[in-house]
Amino acid sequence: MAVALRDLRINGDRLWASLMELAQIGATAKGGVKRLALSDLDKQGRDLVVSWGKQAGMTVTVDKIGNVFMRRAGRNAALPPVMSGSHIDTQPTGGKFDGNYGVLAALEVVRTLNDHQIQTEAPIEVAFWTNEEGSRFVPVMMGSGVFCGAFTLEHAYAAKDIDGKTVADELARIGYLGTEEPGQHPIGAYFEAHIEQGPVLEDADKVIGVVPGVLGLSWYDCVVTGMEAHAGPTPMGLRKDALQVATHIMQEVVNIGNRYPPYGRGTVGMVQVFPNSRNVIPGEVKFSIDLRNVSTDLLDTMHNEILAYVDSRSRSSGLKISIERVSYFPPCPFHPECVDAVRKATANLGYSTMEVVSGAGHDAIYAARLAPAGMIFVPCKDGISHNEIEDAKAEHLSAGCNVLLHAMLERAQPVV
Repeated sequence: MAVALRDLRINGDRLWASLMELAQIGATAKGGVKRLALSDLDKQGRDLVVSWGKQAGMTVTVDKIGNVFMRRAGRNAALPPVMSGSHIDTQPTGGKFDGNYGVLAALEVVRTLNDHQIQTEAPIEVAFWTNEEGSRFVPVMMGSGVFCGAFTLEHAYAAKDIDGKTVADELARIGYLGTEEPGQHPIGAYFEAHIEQGPVLEDADKVIGVVPGVLGLSWYDCVVTGMEAHAGPTPMGLRKDALQVATHIMQEVVNIGNRYPPYGRGTVGMVQVFPNSRNVIPGEVKFSIDLRNVSTDLLDTMHNEILAYVDSRSRSSGLKISIERVSYFPPCPFHPECVDAVRKATANLGYSTMEVVSGAGHDAIYAARLAPAGMIFVPCKDGISHNEIEDAKAEHLSAGCNVLLHAMLERAQPVV
């Protein structure tokens, strides 16, 4: 072997060039990317990545929800593949790296193994999943969700965009309505490289985030009902001000997040005030609540605390308050062996590192339901993502890809 395995490194220039070429499909004036799922631009992006996979000698399979799997053969074809990937659809004002980096880093792993003629015992696969972003079609993480059985193929097919176009019709239109049953594709282990999408690594001046898991989340809709009245003639003590009661609940959401560090999160992101007039006491306030934490027990505790607080505030104010949990994702711990493979690869490569629990959802969450899984984070500038100015350093992207290479090799077993 021309290069000892411990000295093996990816081609960072090639990785960067591939990212920049893919970013031209749907490029925006501000330097970002708009490539919505199952659009004509998504087809162009898919076609480009598939062409690169074929050039690298991989065989391509597409399932019925449009997930694409590109396989590099292993010596033992009976072994399930060691898989890596992410998504190439973007937000309407997305960046060059979210999702795209995970797919092209996995492709670069294959290209590097080809360069050095390194065979693996297990096959290696590069995957990209359909409609991860959920920008055009709901639900979010659609392709991997159908794959793992979180929801049905029929439910996904029926989803419509704002123009009434369905997922099923758009998959067929762009030529990615495959024949393989979702979930019938075996996975031996799954790794996903990703920009952090937050500021933790950059703030700590670390290159690699070892990801032990993903925060669970509870989403709620809360409605406080009071009585509209004139802001001038109505004395303070005789008001039924829905907004003032709602602000106490909103502050408690933040307090709950602060009570359970380091991974507690409490956010109110959407507020609707009725009638929203300058000189009218608000009669109704609708708002969202987002609670997150790293363990089921902590998330359950936070859930119970917000319900208890809402009940207490309703009794003390005399106003009707309803709260409904509208979405729940349990915390997702990644497989210890995959996390350890990432940790060992980072140490052997000499990169600075820290543990970073993911606060965002990723396809790896659903992949983890079917196989051992792990993630690798690299910094992004100012922690900004889902934004056209999203940016990352080429050397950080290369470092993360090197870690991915060695973590995958540990699981795929190089033939020596």
